[in-house]
Amino acid sequence: MENSKYPKFTFTWFGGVVLVVGLFVGTMAVSLFSTFWKVVFRENLELKDWFLMLANSVGFLTAIAFFDFFIVRRTTQKRLNFNLSSVNFSTYLLIFPMMAGMMFISEFIAAQIPTTGPFFGDFYEYFTQLMNQLTDNPVVMIIMTVIMAPIFEEIIFRGIIQKGLINKGVEPWKAILYASIIFGVVHGNPWQFISAVMLGCVLGLVYHKTKSLLMPILLHAFNNLTLSLLVLYGKDESFAKVLHVSEWLILAVGIVLFSLFYYLFMKKYKVHYAEM
Repeated sequence: MENSKYPKFTFTWFGGVVLVVGLFVGTMAVSLFSTFWKVVFRENLELKDWFLMLANSVGFLTAIAFFDFFIVRRTTQKRLNFNLSSVNFSTYLLIFPMMAGMMFISEFIAAQIPTTGPFFGDFYEYFTQLMNQLTDNPVVMIIMTVIMAPIFEEIIFRGIIQKGLINKGVEPWKAILYASIIFGVVHGNPWQFISAVMLGCVLGLVYHKTKSLLMPILLHAFNNLTLSLLVLYGKDESFAKVLHVSEWLILAVGIVLFSLFYYLFMKKYKVHYAEM
């Protein structure tokens, strides 16, 4: 690892501040540009279907660029880059069913959180309205959720935070959990928090074992594509409701899938790549 072409940076509270500042600067830049455009051309870009996608992309890119410039290059003398190599075919046959199983399990657990009441009701209605805005333009939705979000989010949460914590000496399982909890918190609502933490643990485990950031990116895209298709064509982000089956059946299938392929991935095949 010492002679690796990939920088061995660490992630600390200062790195977290740098990411947040970078995200803020990028978001503000888009906002100022939108204001300028509104004043000069009398057109509100914020009403465009693609504006949210643009704002998120610029914010994430700026956050990553800030971390690269202020942390990685200054401490390692290398630029931020990641292993994006593929893995053997048998690994794909293990990680995708494992991910699907966790998707089923997380759906069941998230479904237990109330969506009505004095607090959850208003919050859920607001969250639903935000989700509905994404479906106004299916093309923009797919580009943002299936392509951009997996790439940017995996670079930050697995590639920067998780890897940086492990490089700092944090035990891998703790680094995976910490990165997943942060990943859940930034989603900003209790329903996605549960799913993001659980799925984030699978993404983190796969990244740690394969050493390739391409693998969690593909799994993340698989998850988002599946949920996007459920929303677009099934009008609901629930396997149980779209398939007209019990949530308990979804849970049972999820437990079987996840347990079997987790065992194969962790024990029998002992897949573990080296990052050179």
